[in-house]
Amino acid sequence: MRIGVLTGGGDCPGLNAVIRAVVRKGESVYGHQFVGYRDGWRGPLTGDTVPLDTTAVRGILPRGGTILGSSRTNPYAAVDGLELIRRNLAADGVDALIAIGGEDTLGVAARLHADGVPVVGVPKTIDNDLSATDYTFGFDTAVNIATEAVDRLHTTAESHHRVLIVEVMGRHAGWIALHSGMAGGANVILIPERPFDFDKVCAFVESRFATHYAPIIVVAEGATPIAGTMMTKDAELDAFGHVRLQGIAAVLETEIRGRTGRDARATVLGHLQRGGTPSAFDRWLATRFGLHAVDAVHEGESGVMVALHGTRIDRVPLAEATGALKTVPAELYAEAAVFFG
Repeated sequence: MRIGVLTGGGDCPGLNAVIRAVVRKGESVYGHQFVGYRDGWRGPLTGDTVPLDTTAVRGILPRGGTILGSSRTNPYAAVDGLELIRRNLAADGVDALIAIGGEDTLGVAARLHADGVPVVGVPKTIDNDLSATDYTFGFDTAVNIATEAVDRLHTTAESHHRVLIVEVMGRHAGWIALHSGMAGGANVILIPERPFDFDKVCAFVESRFATHYAPIIVVAEGATPIAGTMMTKDAELDAFGHVRLQGIAAVLETEIRGRTGRDARATVLGHLQRGGTPSAFDRWLATRFGLHAVDAVHEGESGVMVALHGTRIDRVPLAEATGALKTVPAELYAEAAVFFG
């Protein structure tokens, strides 16, 4: 069997570990051949391939990013996209695809399966917002990076008696903000699932200063004030209809200064969260996902995604995994709120 592999959407630590596991087990255990498609769905859409074998994946386990490249290409937005993919897969002798990505990449995979293209999905996103899996790889590394940033900002905040605001990724789900905020001892955590009140945030700020400590606020990029809207960097949409988010930390900085008279500074972590070497957990999880994904293809499965449930790796329908985002439940956020102030 000849299997195509691609990585789509935003890059994250652990992608190379999946590729490595897929190829090593697929070649040594099953005798399959592999071809890598460059830059996500653009690869099979244009026939852009790279050789993929055991030699090609040596030494990539600790490397961040993806050796295959990535993009936010949506083949269903292209003219005759489905037919182009079918034609190129046939020309490359590819019998099935393994697609590694988040909601958009795997949403395309689900549609391709419905259109008769054999495909198995592997869940990847630092936002941890894919349904049907307990965790996605990349999330743990992003949380560790954000937590270290919060730790470092505590000391400078206290030295200068100022409010420091840390903006982390999280368009619709606040998992990174919640985990890093709790782990880093933030005084306020703001997430997209719960619109916030500027007056309450300022009250927490003053409460923290009353204890002779400086406050740290962790905010997800998609968090919004009550009756407000998400802050966008520009109005341009990507191929999946998403705008670029950025700016909520700057708004908080301005509002806190104006309402409290306190000095406030914003730090946007941005792509720092998704760059660099993956954590041990993400290497472990990504490797297991890769091993189980090639098993699924070998057994003739299609339209499924490998998923972590406890310590088990199961297979779930792609439609189930991409049907709705996994957001932070109210009771979990309430646990963190105990530490606010």
